[in-house]
Amino acid sequence: MTRFTGLIGFLVVLLTMPLGHALMIIMEKTLGHEHVYLAAFLLGFAGLLLLILGSRLKKENKSTFAGLFAGLFIWTGWIEFGFVYIANRYNVQPLIENGQVVTKPEYLIMPASAGFLVIIILHYLFSTKTGCVFFCWMQKRLRIPVPRNQPIKAQKNFAVITAIELIAILWTFYLVLLFSYDNTFFGDRHPVTYLIAFGSLLWSLFLIRNLFRIKHMGYAIRYAIPAVIIFWNFVEILGRWNILNEIWVKPYEYWLEMILTLVIFVVLFGVSLLEKRTNIPYTPKTTS
Repeated sequence: MTRFTGLIGFLVVLLTMPLGHALMIIMEKTLGHEHVYLAAFLLGFAGLLLLILGSRLKKENKSTFAGLFAGLFIWTGWIEFGFVYIANRYNVQPLIENGQVVTKPEYLIMPASAGFLVIIILHYLFSTKTGCVFFCWMQKRLRIPVPRNQPIKAQKNFAVITAIELIAILWTFYLVLLFSYDNTFFGDRHPVTYLIAFGSLLWSLFLIRNLFRIKHMGYAIRYAIPAVIIFWNFVEILGRWNILNEIWVKPYEYWLEMILTLVIFVVLFGVSLLEKRTNIPYTPKTTS
């Protein structure tokens, strides 16, 4: 299966995007304001438990998948619904253009969290050695004195690495899109937004090319996270331009398509677990 490891990893992570959106919509529509916040809290708590469990797993693949779902549950349950709660509590109104809601209230207040994200990025940039090619490139170009010969631990906490990676990248590109949509800065038809859309497409294709060369499922899933999220920028902007019908925001209307998406995801997830397991972490070649 190693021949298709990168492709399967990409598809598994890709399908979490529409399924995650659909889950949030279903929770809001089904549970209502009376119960949705409790359900969101429990979803985030389940993510925390999954993260703790994944941290104790010795198998890299299982630990990575635990981190993937933990990150998704925490992001959806505690972060996204946290903004939903604050927006509803203080009666924040959605952004409406031509009689249609183009930005929900929770996303209007999310840009206020940009400062917190900047602090996290600065921490990773100035005081931590990471396996991220972008951070390594920035550290090298800015001549940041980050120790590069640190001893490699026998067992990394892949669950935490994966969960933090997912949340940080989702957070980053949510803010990129929200700031680009804001007419105060650019607007959804501004040249900068076009640059983000097609730049993300090209960037994701470069990452996908590298991803398809990976033969180890755990590493493929972790590499697929930025590849998918950056590609999803292009998808989101197409939806904003009304070029693409975002069926995942209408799961009741397109229930058959969403069920098929879920079935495909479950099958691919099951196939990905069939890969030969190993305790030895995959370490890609890097240049220092």
